[in-house]
Amino acid sequence: MNRKAQILHALAQMLERPNSARITTAALASQVCVSEAALYRHFASKAQMFEALIESIENDIFGLMDQIRDSGSGNGTERTGAAVVMLLSFAEQNRGLTRILTGDALVTEDERLQERINHCIDRIEAAIRQMLRDAVMAGDLPPADDIAARASLILGFVMGRWQRFAKSGWRHMPTQHASEQMPILLGNTVRL
Repeated sequence: MNRKAQILHALAQMLERPNSARITTAALASQVCVSEAALYRHFASKAQMFEALIESIENDIFGLMDQIRDSGSGNGTERTGAAVVMLLSFAEQNRGLTRILTGDALVTEDERLQERINHCIDRIEAAIRQMLRDAVMAGDLPPADDIAARASLILGFVMGRWQRFAKSGWRHMPTQHASEQMPILLGNTVRL
């Protein structure tokens, strides 16, 4: 693993600590066993480190959503359900990144980082909306279904599960009861 990746990995690990205080560059440098100057040879600022983590989140999540959408397996609501489960599983596997997705890790950081994660969340909702539209077009959901309202409900559900996971100190797994909840969220048309 190159030094830049080590720094980002260490930052993500530090974010996994429940109720952790603001992460300083001094603490991060100590975690990576380098000087603060060495950190700044790879990143101009701590905000740039967070931006790199957000970019990684976006690449991972939207890459996986594209795979689910393009897989052609299952009907439209089953693909939407698979995307929701992927979002919940992503949080379980990436605790530190979950604190970025919820905004918890960004509270004391540069405002533009929160704006960027808000944009990412908006893109997730748009992707869910598109999957639901595809489900309506395929006849998997009724034509009268309010796609925007359902996508908003699903996103609120996902974000609530992420938040509960982070706030519980990683005790309440986001995927717990997901198979029972998906039919409710998707109009009883999906079985996982």
